[in-house]
Amino acid sequence: MFSWVKQEQGGRNKEGEMYQTVTEGLQSLYLKKLLPLEETYLFHDFHSPALEAADFQSKPMVLLVGQYSTGKTTFIRYLLEQDFPGMRIGPEPTTDGFIAVMYGENEGVVPGNALVVDPNKPFRKLNAFGNSFLNRFICSQMPNQVLQSISIIDTPGILSGEKQRISRGYDFAEVLRWFGERVDRIILLFDAHKLDISDEFSEAIRAFKGQDDKIRVVLNKADQVDTQQLMRVYGALMWSLGKVINTPEVVRVYLGSFWAKPLQNTENRRLFEAESQDLFKDIQSLPRNAALRKLNDLIKRARLAKVHAYIISYLKKEMPSLFGREKKKEELIMRLPEIYTILQREHHISPGDFPNVTKMQEMLQHYDFSKFPSLKMKLVESVDKMLATKIAGLMTMIRDEETKQPPAMVSGGAFEGSQDGPFGHGYGEGICAGADAEDWIISREKHRYDEIFYMLMPVNGKITGVNAKKEMMNSRLPNTVLGKIWKLADCDRDGMLDDEEFALAQHLIKVKLEGYELPNVLPGHLVPPSHRKDPTADALYNNSED
Repeated sequence: MFSWVKQEQGGRNKEGEMYQTVTEGLQSLYLKKLLPLEETYLFHDFHSPALEAADFQSKPMVLLVGQYSTGKTTFIRYLLEQDFPGMRIGPEPTTDGFIAVMYGENEGVVPGNALVVDPNKPFRKLNAFGNSFLNRFICSQMPNQVLQSISIIDTPGILSGEKQRISRGYDFAEVLRWFGERVDRIILLFDAHKLDISDEFSEAIRAFKGQDDKIRVVLNKADQVDTQQLMRVYGALMWSLGKVINTPEVVRVYLGSFWAKPLQNTENRRLFEAESQDLFKDIQSLPRNAALRKLNDLIKRARLAKVHAYIISYLKKEMPSLFGREKKKEELIMRLPEIYTILQREHHISPGDFPNVTKMQEMLQHYDFSKFPSLKMKLVESVDKMLATKIAGLMTMIRDEETKQPPAMVSGGAFEGSQDGPFGHGYGEGICAGADAEDWIISREKHRYDEIFYMLMPVNGKITGVNAKKEMMNSRLPNTVLGKIWKLADCDRDGMLDDEEFALAQHLIKVKLEGYELPNVLPGHLVPPSHRKDPTADALYNNSED
């Protein structure tokens, strides 16, 4: 079953501690250290199926979850910039199943039952959810540049009401929990006109407990409301999320309109562009952080497996050898919260590492405690050693791999059009303004800056730092920012400013006050003409002045 690890032992030394790649190291540690503990204490029956080769080797995955008609499928279409097989879009609930959108040389659809027997896909363990689920699960394959770096999972639109939850025919929340443990990013989509969180949606979000670091929230169709309404919608959304996502941190919410159609309200265009760029950067970083995410998930799994071993062995120890087993079993299940507390003190375990007590009580009803294994410290110590020493070695390998060969960022589709050219984010704005202009952009406002300059009583065509400081302080910017502006503007490093350098300083102050960042090195197009090495620059500047 786990022959995949044996096939990749070429880079390992005699002690079995050297690996050619981080992925190979994770696979080997899981097989040798963690899997024996999981199998001994029935971890796979209670929590999560065993990991396979595809779980370690698969591309980063993005899971989209939301109520119907919030734009999940349209969001995928927007990222890929082309239709994908099996896609259906409409205002009614259209996506009635899970669609794994993945890269493939040939465009087509693979049905669920065929998908779960493919050893090259990370979906084999979904077989446990039965035909009702597999009949509503497909893999949509297509040759798309975006899908060369990531895979995207589309989910059914979540509805409200008891009927829809029952009629699915499979445990929807458990399927989401399975995906949540394996994906790199979970995106919850909301519509500006659909902020209510139904019972099923609330249950779906709770299924991602323990995966809070993966969750991002997108408020889609934000262009359909004006600025005042958007402020109220955002507040209402945060209030609704606060009741479901029980974390002290505020979840990151991205505002925008993620489809290739004109904005209905353009007053927030700049905000939407900045938000979409932030979201794109987050998604683009997934391949770079994939190995770290898998390492993090393995650590979380190992901690849970250890706690599970302590629970199972404690229940075994408390069982009588002959009579009264059923009565004792019922008593132990009732006392499970108390047992958690005992184990916390005895083994110095954080309360957050324990599984949900109610769910654990329900599952324990079906097992004979007397057949549980006793605590085998050798297995636990092996996992402890893995966490203490082996993981640190893999962390170093991750940094080394990134240095030698950084993973390619997600490119193509919507990611391509947002980077270069005049429609790239920030092009022609802030510090980049005037980059493609023939004249020195500051010359357009220089007459105003010159009036201030000559009021500061320059000597030999220059003002001192003391006089410049008085004027620059009027901007109310912090001294750290003004100090950086001074360094950028004092081109000849003489501790004084001439009229062009002063105009440059005033321009940089204006850029900062408008909310843009300052550069570490002054761009060539902002260097004053008299301080440029190219003699033709002066002529060009003088012509613009005339």
